[in-house]
Amino acid sequence: MTSPAPALEILYDGACPLCLREVDVLRRRDQRRHGDSPRLAFVDIDAPGYDPAAHAGVTYREAMGRIHAITADGTVLRDVEVFRRAYGLIGLGWLYAPSRWPLLRPLADLAYRVWAGWRLRLTGRPDLDSLCQERCGLDRPSAVGAGATSESAPSEPAPSSP
Repeated sequence: MTSPAPALEILYDGACPLCLREVDVLRRRDQRRHGDSPRLAFVDIDAPGYDPAAHAGVTYREAMGRIHAITADGTVLRDVEVFRRAYGLIGLGWLYAPSRWPLLRPLADLAYRVWAGWRLRLTGRPDLDSLCQERCGLDRPSAVGAGATSESAPSEPAPSSP
């Protein structure tokens, strides 16, 4: 009998100490709750073999800028919604439930965007452009032009988060 596919694939920065702690908590709780049929899978975007094509097209720059996850049906989730879904799958959804409330949702989303913008700096890492230059040989994105890709010119500025 085969295990069902995980319900959520979380893309995380394996070089971020805070991200690694969160992944460890999620992984341990998932193992305790679901045993050999985990509901969560984890993909280290900082690993040399990270391939956007295998992960719903989420580029290194996008994934380093803010947290992403991919559902079993291929839907890409971003930001606080990733945490809401992940914690719900491991039986701790109540922790993020208030972030769904109409008055708190915008505040939770804003708090995450602020955190995402500072994550790399707070963890002693180079800025996003430097990481992308080192990793991908890409220069700082400029205006979208002919031949530009989402990797080299994202449609919106991406803050720095797992």
